[in-house]
Amino acid sequence: MEIRARGARWSCRALVLMASAALCGVLLAPAGAQAAAPAPPPTPAETRVKASEPVYSYENAVRESVWVDTGLDGDGDGRTDRVAVDIIRPGEPARAGRKIPVIMDASPYYSCCGRGNESQKKTYDAGGGPLGFPLHYDNYFVPRGYAFVAVDLTGTNRSDGCADVGGRSDVQSAKAVVDWLGGRAVGYASRTGGARVTADWTTGATGMIGKSYDGTIANGVAATGVEGLKTIVPIGSISSWYDYYFAQGAPLYGSGPDWLSHYVESPDARTRCQAVQRGLVEGAPRTGDWTPLWTERDYVRDAHKVRASVFAVHGMQDLNVRTKHLGQWWDALADAGVERKIWLSQTGHVDPFDFRRATWVETLHRWFDHYLLGHDNGVEREPMADIERAPDQWSTDRVWPPGATAATTLRPGSGTVPGVGTLGRAQAAPGTTETFTDDRRQNEEDWAAAVDRSTPAKNGFLTPPLSKDLRLSGSARVTVTATPSTTTAHLSAVLVDLGPDTIRDYGASGEGITTLTTRTCWGPSTAADSSCYLETAARTAAVDHTVFSRGWADLGTYADPAKGRPLTPGTPYTLTIDLAASDHVVPAGHRLALIIGGTDSGLIDPPSTTPTLTLDLARTAAKLPLVGGAAAFRRAVGGAAPPHTAPSASRPSGVAPPRPAPPIPGDRS
Repeated sequence: MEIRARGARWSCRALVLMASAALCGVLLAPAGAQAAAPAPPPTPAETRVKASEPVYSYENAVRESVWVDTGLDGDGDGRTDRVAVDIIRPGEPARAGRKIPVIMDASPYYSCCGRGNESQKKTYDAGGGPLGFPLHYDNYFVPRGYAFVAVDLTGTNRSDGCADVGGRSDVQSAKAVVDWLGGRAVGYASRTGGARVTADWTTGATGMIGKSYDGTIANGVAATGVEGLKTIVPIGSISSWYDYYFAQGAPLYGSGPDWLSHYVESPDARTRCQAVQRGLVEGAPRTGDWTPLWTERDYVRDAHKVRASVFAVHGMQDLNVRTKHLGQWWDALADAGVERKIWLSQTGHVDPFDFRRATWVETLHRWFDHYLLGHDNGVEREPMADIERAPDQWSTDRVWPPGATAATTLRPGSGTVPGVGTLGRAQAAPGTTETFTDDRRQNEEDWAAAVDRSTPAKNGFLTPPLSKDLRLSGSARVTVTATPSTTTAHLSAVLVDLGPDTIRDYGASGEGITTLTTRTCWGPSTAADSSCYLETAARTAAVDHTVFSRGWADLGTYADPAKGRPLTPGTPYTLTIDLAASDHVVPAGHRLALIIGGTDSGLIDPPSTTPTLTLDLARTAAKLPLVGGAAAFRRAVGGAAPPHTAPSASRPSGVAPPRPAPPIPGDRS
């Protein structure tokens, strides 16, 4: 299977989208360098105000494997499943009678696919003892007095059970380890033996981190309210698995969770887990209807149980794990009063280690020091949000979305040519309509490139050139009243910034980054585990428009978002489409556009028919999160401004979105 992106072709099975929740910091040692002799550990008084220092030996760290009992029998073999837990921790604290906190990454990818930008896998010695840990959590944090714990989710690598793609077994895989670290679950020295192992070396304070699937499990574990989980750092992560495979009834991929389960499972699990595979097929029908399977995998509904702080990171152009996941999770956490921090980049599905390396490590270091070691370093009092405004250019906000943000209704109006209208505050006169015909060959970039021209496959509605910057921050919704000509129809709503810009090329291989040939090192190394990683740089594109938010729905879910039904041709239906969360500034001189279309090719699957849809403009509106609300919009459209430069032959009209299929929520490799 392939992913196409701006003319590039990626092999999906070689280019697995996997997690890489990496962190890195100051340059410490080249590959193969030995750790310095450990200095005396800091006193409690010193640790209150100072960052944790690399005072412990990495070379001589304790490396061990433990199998934790999950209490479940997912593969039905008559005994409860044990998950493999590979641990690296400094030995000095235990010998001194001191306990240490844990940084944990629970993943299904440690054997099948590898982690991070360089697709690292776990490695073991001849006796099965862990040698190499993917990513650099271990290299950087173990010398600073943390343990790093890498958990194989059930059914993967050296664990029992079956991968159930975000379900009870997946989440319990990691929760059981948090419980074991807190003395509430049983661990064993082997996969089948009876010798028990306790985690008497840890305080039980645990922070979970990970990109994509790994961060998704962190979300799921946090939503159980488990004791001892102090913080999570989900990067490009899912908050509700239904929204990964469907957009309000519209299929986003040609396969379901059974494909992903089979992909990540160990060879022996694929044989013993056929019943679980059948359950995933039967429980996730391609109709797009909500089923109990999706309820089990919806972490948003349990956000009120979250005790841990949350440091969320997401690419605003992530078309694999779209920012709808971030927006609904963030809002639910806010309602629950959870301590939060957020980074939003211009990238696609990319780890912050690969787009803002040094700042990421410094921030993450202080975050863990505060929430796991109890250091009073002020990180929780810093601005809540860091947002990438242009490649490698960042701004901050005290809270996110900013306090002045207000949902503001903008309405489409008719224009002088068919299919091209206005976007403003005034409601169209009753009976005003526009019409388009679904063209499953076109996508949002085709629509945006011709937004101000009459074309048969979309309707576009534009503001005049803005006289002042207009910022949208948060999640938007578009309510559409449409009359279909056939019994099925899919709708897309897209927000576009019309004007020239230089952005990260999220549609190209790398999704906004280029991997270089030079390396930097982020902690001590051993012969089996290097701390040195390839550097990256922003990959940019000059464009004439930027699609910055989008959403999709099956019109058949007009009466119930959980269940679709056939449409009656000639009958008007009203439904609301949720758009992906974003934070975007439309500059003065640019125009803001709303596009309504049918199938967004490459991002949703087409309906079974080819409908023509008639929009009732008087009953169609967008509710946008404008900073400054309606007053800001009035100021932005109240004066004349020069229009944006017309497209030129040498400048691409936009960035073609990648097709992130088959569904593997993770990182390129």
